[in-house]
Amino acid sequence: MGIVATQSLKNIISTYLGFFIGAINTLFLYTKFLSDSYYGLVGYMLSLAFVVMPLVAFGAHNTLVKFYSSFKTEASLNSFLTCMLFLPLIVIIPIIGVTYFGYDSISTFLSQKNDAIKPYLWHTVVVAISLSYFEVFYAWAKVHMQTVFGNFMKEVFHRIGVMLLLFSVYFKILDVSQFMFSLVGVYALRMVVMCVYAFKISQPRLVFSKIDSIIPILKYASLIIIAGSIATILLDIDKVMLGYYVAIEKIAYYNVAIFIAAVIAVPQRSMHQILMPLSAQHLNNKDYKALNTLYKQSSINLFIVSGLIFLLIILNINQLYHIIPSAFSGGLLVVIVISLAKLYDALLGSNNAILFNSDYYRFVLVLGVVLVVLMVLLNVKFIPLFGINGAGMATCLAIFLYNTLKLYFVYRKFKIWPFTIKTLQIAAVIFLFSVCFYFWEFPFHPIINISIKSTIVTLFYAILVYKFNFSEDITKAVKKYLKLN
Repeated sequence: MGIVATQSLKNIISTYLGFFIGAINTLFLYTKFLSDSYYGLVGYMLSLAFVVMPLVAFGAHNTLVKFYSSFKTEASLNSFLTCMLFLPLIVIIPIIGVTYFGYDSISTFLSQKNDAIKPYLWHTVVVAISLSYFEVFYAWAKVHMQTVFGNFMKEVFHRIGVMLLLFSVYFKILDVSQFMFSLVGVYALRMVVMCVYAFKISQPRLVFSKIDSIIPILKYASLIIIAGSIATILLDIDKVMLGYYVAIEKIAYYNVAIFIAAVIAVPQRSMHQILMPLSAQHLNNKDYKALNTLYKQSSINLFIVSGLIFLLIILNINQLYHIIPSAFSGGLLVVIVISLAKLYDALLGSNNAILFNSDYYRFVLVLGVVLVVLMVLLNVKFIPLFGINGAGMATCLAIFLYNTLKLYFVYRKFKIWPFTIKTLQIAAVIFLFSVCFYFWEFPFHPIINISIKSTIVTLFYAILVYKFNFSEDITKAVKKYLKLN
């Protein structure tokens, strides 16, 4: 776990920096500098771009990671990399054509509930293309086991850009329409910077020769589009569907709630960057013992770290909603249910990395299609009844079922399981802390209350984790940095 621990720690730091900046943007700057309707429009536009991104990328980023280590000669590897660079154009060119000729019809359909959406279809298309090629260039760096800079670009760069743009709106340097255009520019610039870095690691040599394994590569790429889309849809389709059912400003309230809960996923996102190529390597080498070890260690480490974040969110959520505008407090239930879903996600460790890089990725495809249909149906049923809370419940139920079936499938096919007795012990600690600290409030300003409670919870939680040695990796890291040995 050396390279995993080292790069994961650096990735966690940069990811939390990104989320800290994102928190300032999401909870304060957006809510103060943009109207609720325009804030909701930004959330809708970006969510739609993320939903279509896997299709636009044509699975090239996942395909690059899965097959890279299987090529043993320089010539075959260069042919493969050339193919991955041009593969997304198979989808990008038709999408540009369809958008150009069908702009009015598409924008009218998307803006049935909210007319403000109509002028920004091209913005969404360009952001989707930028997101897609960013992931391709990031995958280029990942396969060389270089994830830190890419993670910084993925988590921090665009949030700094957004912050600067929001202040530009506040000081009337930009109007709102210019802000929307500049937001697209931030994502495009991020893609270009990632391209320069990736090619600096390994300069591309364009080789247009035949690839012996091209059929399984294209088959995987075609199918992983749907599998990758499913994971994205499960995260963002709720916001897209909210734009069809509720007023655009309510998407802003939902977006804040989702952002708060998403902080739990930071360690998983950070570790996932290195778990993907390592899992692919173990699978290609048929080293199932190492795969099992990686599975268990990633699960326990993520459960401990994400469990603490879960506690800090749930135990402070009422005070947090006293800081931001009162209209946003309607997302309280959304925070709770999505936080539970994110914690369950973290508990599965490298489960996704195993499935996406194994020969059983087709299972994710079949299962995902069924669950996306289920999620859409749940949203259609719940949103009209419960509004943004209904969208949160639908998302939580779909993710819980999706993860449970993936967990069972990996066990059936590989006979490996991420859980140990320590998993139950950590779950008991999280439950105990939730019961003991939720109703315990201090009579001070909300920021002071959050600081005091967070410090107490973190201190006691860390002591228990260290004392009972729930994770050897975490214990070793603590001893190393505190110089206890």
